[in-house]
Amino acid sequence: MNDAFSAAHRAHASTEGVGRLLPAHAGRLMQAELEALDAALSNPVRPVAAVVGGSKVSTKLALLGNLVGKVDVLIIGGAMANTFLAAQGVDVGRSLQEAEMYDTARTILAQAKAAGCEIVLPIDAVVAEEFRANPPTRIVPIDAIPAGSMMLDVGPATVAALIERLPTWRTLVWNGPLGAFETPPFDAGTVALAKAVAAATDAATLRSVAGGGDTVAALRQAGVMERLSYVSSAGGAFLEWMEGKTLPGVAVLMDNTKTVMK
Repeated sequence: MNDAFSAAHRAHASTEGVGRLLPAHAGRLMQAELEALDAALSNPVRPVAAVVGGSKVSTKLALLGNLVGKVDVLIIGGAMANTFLAAQGVDVGRSLQEAEMYDTARTILAQAKAAGCEIVLPIDAVVAEEFRANPPTRIVPIDAIPAGSMMLDVGPATVAALIERLPTWRTLVWNGPLGAFETPPFDAGTVALAKAVAAATDAATLRSVAGGGDTVAALRQAGVMERLSYVSSAGGAFLEWMEGKTLPGVAVLMDNTKTVMK
């Protein structure tokens, strides 16, 4: 009985090897996880939106490439958004970005357009000249980031626009914060959106599935962990599932052709 979805992306003896020798079944927690993930991307109620944040495009390239073919709207936040904005000619000042990923970002934008997936990027930003807790900050349009400043959170206009669109979505998948949520006040955008997603889930107008270490921490910080439809604590396994990869620990449970040891 395998109840360890968080280790399902590893072909370990305990998660995959023994399942090829003995009758293998999912435990109740594994079952709940797989059913939630299936309802989020494999057989979702549409329209489907995905929120993807984080610091680097390079670490979530496979994820973005998979999602543009599966969701109707892809919201990109965190420092990843800086790379996408800069790739389109926006001056993001001293914001964290990956210049070597500009071509990749433009390719993803083109793939999304071809697939009919709308890419949503920030329209305003909370900026500061230094990255620390509670520094002097400014809210500026995305095309007016000062040369000496860093974008450290999405601005209130961006959050308001996302919240306004929540009633138009039926399913939401979330991986990664919108800003540097660990350092106040740059958690404001993530917290505000999390509370709005929780309210829509409470009202039964939205199915919300979230996962990943930073995402879980951000939802806990916002006080809404128990109010989303499902929150996965599986970091690597959740990410690889969103990337469309086969998880060995799950695949062996679905394999009816294996020879069972007598």
